Amino acid sequence: MPRGDKSSYTDKQKRQAEHIEDGYEHRGLPAAEAERRAWATVNKETGGGKKSGSGRGESENHAPSRKGGHLGGAASASRSAAERSASARKAAATRRRNAESAH
Repeated sequence: MPRGDKSSYTDKQKRQAEHIEDGYEHRGLPAAEAERRAWATVNKETGGGKKSGSGRGESENHAPSRKGGHLGGAASASRSAAERSASARKAAATRRRNAESAH
């Protein structure tokens, strides 16, 4: 089986990877990087491709999925209120400018 072959993965694992990939793309990652990270997450959670057979199942560890959500916002939290406020004002001005140029 060549590297990257997904035939040993279950349908559920493939759906999971697709959903995780969509989330990464929504956050602005390139498609190839989103796919790579999605499969890495599925592998970490489920232990890789699953083969059939009684008693071969391992419980899933959802910590890798939670980890991403917990890490989010750390950069913002380390900045002062004044810095965050200035950044928000700058962003609002940019959105306003872009909205005017779109019309």
